[in-house]
Amino acid sequence: MNLFLTIAVVHLVALLSPGPDFFFVSQTAVSRTRRQAMFGVIGITLGVVVWSALALAGLQLVLQRLAWLERLISIAGGLYLAWMGVKMLRGAIRAPATLAGEPQQVLQQSDWATLRAGLLTNLSNPKVVIYFGSVFSAFLGDGVSAGARWGLWSMVVVETLLWFTVVAGVFALPAMRRGYLRLSRWIDGLAGAVFVAFGLHLIFSKRAV
Repeated sequence: MNLFLTIAVVHLVALLSPGPDFFFVSQTAVSRTRRQAMFGVIGITLGVVVWSALALAGLQLVLQRLAWLERLISIAGGLYLAWMGVKMLRGAIRAPATLAGEPQQVLQQSDWATLRAGLLTNLSNPKVVIYFGSVFSAFLGDGVSAGARWGLWSMVVVETLLWFTVVAGVFALPAMRRGYLRLSRWIDGLAGAVFVAFGLHLIFSKRAV
């Protein structure tokens, strides 16, 4: 199988596995505007730009040698995800019933704040750089040119952008929004619990791999 196609398939499978990025985009899309959801998608994509570039530069090897640094990054990322989750849970608990049909505004209000939240959500998970490092080391040998390596980097970035654009589009559909209006407190509470769980996993896991 062609190298580009192989990594594209592997990355798609990884994207299909729900994680903090997926829950962030889906919750933002159903509770706010499609425009704001896309700013969140751009933020997540920028995080992938950073992590995948660092993986190509060999950061995962540094983390393997410096366990304390990996642990520090994991704790910092876990604290951020848990903080996001607590904010969502508090918003769900304190929110009045949505009889008027107004969605809850749990996350930051501005487009740029949503972009920043998406970026930090992705950057807070150091497993991403381990994932990219593992994929690149498994498929990229010494015979792969620098141009091909950065071509693959561009491909996974674009693939990430396209996938989460689809996720944002689906969850921004009117039927999804109507469902959110009926179940907003439960949806926000579930999203908050998921973020807290991811955060605690990063904080208390022995390794970030």
